[in-house]
Amino acid sequence: MNFLNKIPGPFLVFLGACALSFGGLIVKSFEGATLWQILFWRSVFFSIVVLFFLIINHKKNFFSSIYKIGLPGFFGGIILSCGYAGYVFAMYNTTVANANFIIQTQTIFLAIFGYIFLREKISKLTLASIFLAFAGIFLMLGSSLTAGQMLGNIAAFVMPVSFAVLILTVRKYPSVDMIPLQLIAGIGAVIIGYLFSSKIIISSHDIFLGFIAGFFQLGLGFIFITIGAKTTPSALVGIIMLIEAVLGPFWAWLFINETPPLVVLVGGTIVLSAVLLQFFKRKIEK
Repeated sequence: MNFLNKIPGPFLVFLGACALSFGGLIVKSFEGATLWQILFWRSVFFSIVVLFFLIINHKKNFFSSIYKIGLPGFFGGIILSCGYAGYVFAMYNTTVANANFIIQTQTIFLAIFGYIFLREKISKLTLASIFLAFAGIFLMLGSSLTAGQMLGNIAAFVMPVSFAVLILTVRKYPSVDMIPLQLIAGIGAVIIGYLFSSKIIISSHDIFLGFIAGFFQLGLGFIFITIGAKTTPSALVGIIMLIEAVLGPFWAWLFINETPPLVVLVGGTIVLSAVLLQFFKRKIEK
């Protein structure tokens, strides 16, 4: 893993965001697997990647690194596992564009949760961005006339909320390595997928897609972003991560001909504008 530390941080974050952007396309490409089977196999391979990553980095201190995250890390992992379940459910029941744009509201939720739990003040600009984001979301949700797609849109909110909880946990305990939290999240998602699946045996084609999703798309994406973020300013990380929201719908359009309606593109643009407003605000404050 040492060679990764020699690669410029922003470039690693960019590679990670690009990897994550294939999530919607991969979920849509499963042939016969149910959403819970997809969650199970995706999470199995993701957990294996994180496990190897922790063993390589912590070696003899592997078990102590898990113990050090304590109850906050454990419960944060459980919440994040629900976020992973919500992500797959959303991709399975709504468009890739809707899900990706809604997921970018994690910055907005972070501002709200930061105010509630960490007593961080919300500036007028932040408040304006919150209203702007929810205006865009309302526009997008209004275009989802079918009950199934509406349910998928609502489920997509679980992901940014869980990520906001993750970030708040890391900020609350900055001296603790919270990467083991991801292992708990992966195992939790495996359990959720198993409990809701009538069977876990799927075709070799779908298992291969689960491997691609868990090992490369989510696993390597997470590793690249984690390492790259160490040497990249948080505001820049956030801006680079927006590439996921842009590329996700593009891959879906390019490979499976999923064209988002104009109203979704307009609503998504409003959401991204609100998020960008937050990042530019942080950059100005610095």
